[in-house]
Amino acid sequence: MADSSKEELLQLIKRFGAYLSVKMSTLFSISSQNMHLLLGYSAPLCFVLAYRYELNVGLEMSELCDSNLFKWYQNTRSIGAIAGFAVAIVFTWRLFRSPTGPQRRQPKRQAPASGSSGVNPPSNSTLTTTGVSSSEDTRAQNVVDEFFQPVKPTLGQIVRQKLSEGRKVTCRLLGVILEESSPEELQKQVTVKYSVLEVLLEITKYCDLYLMERVLDDETENKVLSALEDAGVFTSGGLVKDKVLFCSTENGRTSFVRQLEPDWHIDTNPEIIFQLSRFIKYQLHISPTRSERATSNVFNSPSLEQFFGCV
Repeated sequence: MADSSKEELLQLIKRFGAYLSVKMSTLFSISSQNMHLLLGYSAPLCFVLAYRYELNVGLEMSELCDSNLFKWYQNTRSIGAIAGFAVAIVFTWRLFRSPTGPQRRQPKRQAPASGSSGVNPPSNSTLTTTGVSSSEDTRAQNVVDEFFQPVKPTLGQIVRQKLSEGRKVTCRLLGVILEESSPEELQKQVTVKYSVLEVLLEITKYCDLYLMERVLDDETENKVLSALEDAGVFTSGGLVKDKVLFCSTENGRTSFVRQLEPDWHIDTNPEIIFQLSRFIKYQLHISPTRSERATSNVFNSPSLEQFFGCV
C-alpha cells in the first residue's frame, strides 16, 4: 500500500506539471527555448501544489487511519517534497545555463566558384557598367584635352612675335626673295622664290617693307620689277614699286638702310650685317651655313621662311 501511494503521488506531480506546461504554451504560443523558462517557474509551483495536496490528503488520512499509518504518510510526504524540490533545482539550473536572448542566425556565405584563387569573377552587369564608365571617362578626357590644347598660332601672329612688333623692315632681294645670288645672274634671268611669298605678304600687313638690291643696268631693274609683279607681290597693297630700291654698289645698300632707320634689316652679306649692327635694332642674316652671332641683335637662319617657321 505504501508503494502504491508513493507511485500515485509521483504520477500526480508529473501529470500536473506536464498539463500546466502544455496549457500555458498553447495560450501564449511560447517557443521551445522559453519552454525551459516556463518549466523552471512551474516546477516550484508544482512542488507547492503537491505539498498542499499531500497535506490535505494527509489530514484526511489522519482522521481515518491510526497514528502509525499517519506517521508513515508524513515520511512519504517528506520524500515527495524533497523530490519536487530537486526537480525545481534541475529546471532552474537548466534555465540559467541556456542563453537568455534569441540567437541571430548568421547568413551563410556562398562558396567561392571553382578555382584555387577564391576570387569570384565579375558579373556581366559589372563589366558592362565598368565599360560604359570607362568610355564616358575617355570621352570626357578627350574633351578636356581638346579644350586645353594649345592653339597653334597663325602665321601673322608668328610674324608679329618674331619681329618684336617692329614697324619698319628693309630686305635684300638676292638670296632672300629671289633664287639668284649675284647681280650677274640677274642679267640672265629673275626667279622669285614662291615659298617666301606668304611670309612676305604677311610682313607687308604689319610693317612698312622696303626691298633693295644692287643691279648692273636698268634692264635688270625692269626684269626684277616684272618678276615681282608677276608673282603677285604688289597685289596686296602693302608693297608698291616705289618701295623697291636699286643701287650700283654694296655701300649704296648700306646707305639706304641707314637712311630708312628700320627696326629690322634682312641681308645675306655678313660684312653689311656687321657694319649695320651698331645702327639697326635687329638684323637677320640669311645664310645656308650657320655662323656665330657677332652681336646679340643679329639672328641667323637658312631662309626667311624657316625663320618664321613655315618650313
